[in-house]
Amino acid sequence: MYRQRFGLSGVPFPKNARDKTFFQELEGYKRLERSFQMLREEPGVELLTAEPGVGKTASIRNLALGLPRPEFRVLYLSDTNIGAVDVYRGLALELGLKPAFRRAALWRDLKERLLHMVDEHAEQPLLILDEAHHLSERFLADFSGFLNFAFDSRDLFTTWLVGQPQLRERLRLQVHAALRSRIVAAVHLEPLASRELFTAFLEHGLGAVGAKGSLIADSARELLFRASGGLPREVGKLVRKALRLAHERAENFIDEDVVEAAIGERVET
Repeated sequence: MYRQRFGLSGVPFPKNARDKTFFQELEGYKRLERSFQMLREEPGVELLTAEPGVGKTASIRNLALGLPRPEFRVLYLSDTNIGAVDVYRGLALELGLKPAFRRAALWRDLKERLLHMVDEHAEQPLLILDEAHHLSERFLADFSGFLNFAFDSRDLFTTWLVGQPQLRERLRLQVHAALRSRIVAAVHLEPLASRELFTAFLEHGLGAVGAKGSLIADSARELLFRASGGLPREVGKLVRKALRLAHERAENFIDEDVVEAAIGERVET
């Protein structure tokens, strides 16, 4: 195991990272964190976009995991490439309801359960619709109506629309003006665009699992930076492959040849 060779306490750059500083190297994360805290006090709709691999889901998950329980209840849906009514049925299942067949009854049951949570149990729902760029036009067009409570006098819960950048473009269409008007802020996460951010992310990710000193040559770091495009997911995948290949070669250091082999393995698969 490469972890033993390199003295690592865990897998570098894990998907379930909980270290706040792990995410703060991402452009926009601090703004995302501010918006997230704001919506704890004033429920509304927020848009979070990023290219695949930047870390949008990991970032919002990290923030959601920090919410106090049972004051908050996180409802997470990622199967969004389905019909509009099926999204509401998924939400009903998350809330422990048996989904009604008809849309009108489904809406009624969902709204009654959400009102009961807020008014009777002082429990604040937080809905995360991941992969939201797959949501149907029908769902985006009528979701604003679902958010209408008590003659639109209450913002009952917070919704995060999390998806790729094309979601932002879709929401600019006139047909989605009602939903767009409910969005209180939009955050876009960028890749690790500079070598300084990339180096900080790399060192923090390795240091978090106990790496001592520099395991990666400067030339190999440059190769990693260019090959990954600054995408945290790609950085993690390439580093783990490079560590495994170095272990197989009985090497205690990652040089340019090892990184090139890791890149070649990625291309082949």
